[in-house]
Amino acid sequence: MKLSLATRIFLGYALVLLTFGTVSLFSVAELHRNRLEIRLVSQGYLQLSQDAAALETFQTSQEKDTERVLEQNSVETRRALIRLASLYYSPQMAQRLEAARAKAREVLTFAPEGEVPFVMELDSRFGELSKNSQAYGHAVEAVFAALASESPSGDEVARATSELRQLEAAIGRELRVLRATLGNRIRERVDGAEERERRTGLTIIALSIMAIGVGVGVTAWSARTLRPVRTLIEGVSRIGKGDYSAQLGVRGDDEVALLAREFDQMARSLQAREAQLKSQAEALMRAEQLAAVGRISAQIVHEVRNPLSSIGLNVELLQDAVATARFDSTDTAVEARELLSAVTSEVDRLTDVTEQYLRMARPARPDLEPEDIIAVLDGVLDFTREELVRAGVEVVRDFAPGTPRVLADQGQLRQVFLNLLRNSREAMPSGGRLTVATLPFEGDVEVSVRDTGNGMTEEVRRHLFEPFFTTKEGGTGLGLAVSQQILQAHGGSLSCQSIPGQGTTFVLRLPCA
Repeated sequence: MKLSLATRIFLGYALVLLTFGTVSLFSVAELHRNRLEIRLVSQGYLQLSQDAAALETFQTSQEKDTERVLEQNSVETRRALIRLASLYYSPQMAQRLEAARAKAREVLTFAPEGEVPFVMELDSRFGELSKNSQAYGHAVEAVFAALASESPSGDEVARATSELRQLEAAIGRELRVLRATLGNRIRERVDGAEERERRTGLTIIALSIMAIGVGVGVTAWSARTLRPVRTLIEGVSRIGKGDYSAQLGVRGDDEVALLAREFDQMARSLQAREAQLKSQAEALMRAEQLAAVGRISAQIVHEVRNPLSSIGLNVELLQDAVATARFDSTDTAVEARELLSAVTSEVDRLTDVTEQYLRMARPARPDLEPEDIIAVLDGVLDFTREELVRAGVEVVRDFAPGTPRVLADQGQLRQVFLNLLRNSREAMPSGGRLTVATLPFEGDVEVSVRDTGNGMTEEVRRHLFEPFFTTKEGGTGLGLAVSQQILQAHGGSLSCQSIPGQGTTFVLRLPCA
């Protein structure tokens, strides 16, 4: 089951809260346990120990009193003292033992389960002391009875006195053992509490460190999980500044990764849209340039072509006249004929230039007919064979079998191919290889013209189809612009790929018939 990013972050911080809560609960539980331990010792064992000490002191005083009584020579005095002891000691001892037993029973109400047997044993010992105390009272009565007779028997008094002393010794011994037991128990509980407090402190420190580690880990995990958000913000900022090449490349299947992938797709779409708009803007600018050139060209052709035709006709008449004229020397005649020939050549060149401007100013609408593109290429290559051979250019024809017909104006198409072949020949002044290939491509036919010339830089290639841009001395910069205009009128395209030092490839694309 996939969990959302918010759910995972919530669970992470819930784990942190659970860890710190565990530490807090453990601390509270240990504090409660220590409080119970302190109450057990201070309000239980310590008070019982004090009661046992008071009983022991009381018993010791009574033993001393008994010793003094038995040392009296007067029978009447001993009778009075023993009678007083029987009336004072037994009730006091019984009262104190009952209070101690009540305290032991009270300790049972809040003693831990492990201490219940010990407290019950204390209660049992206090009960035994109560029985011995009662027996002691009977022994005192026996001594009093032995002394109260008219003629007390020495053996009977000695026996009763011995039994009384034995009971006093037993009660005193039991009280000392009880007090020592309580003292040992108090020391054990205090030592255990100190050891437990030390372990508790170490445990709390360890749990706190673990909780801090869990908190730091969850925080680092959350920061790592949310790191793509910052990348996304930076990408949005770059998009806002016009940099549509921003790609986040965030992997994963959570919401941030999905949003990042959608952002990358949006950036690619915007980049493609920008490239399309830029291409359309460039095409519109070229169209405006061509329109301006057309208007200027039409005016120039109108103003130049007619005088140029007259100049050409007059030069031809002069050539005829010079051919029959007599000169003072042969050198003069040759010089006159060369001058007239040069004028004629320049007139023809200017006429050709005006024709190019006229074609750009008033491009003829193509008469599209199904044409065999391979036959057109063969015809152009055969026409330019001698020119290419003299330039040392090897021609390779790589025509794909079954190349379909294209919709084209054969005359305009030949004009484009002738222009491209001439450019390729001029790009290889020392000869080279010219490869002309065809390839069907997604409802179109692709024709590539590849040479092995010097190639061109990216800067030159970017301005290649702009009117009047040329790298050739004496060039007009109109050949490729006109060729691209013709291809666009055919519903096709003309593009260029070039690497400096490795040659240039022109790619034409025409729709199939």
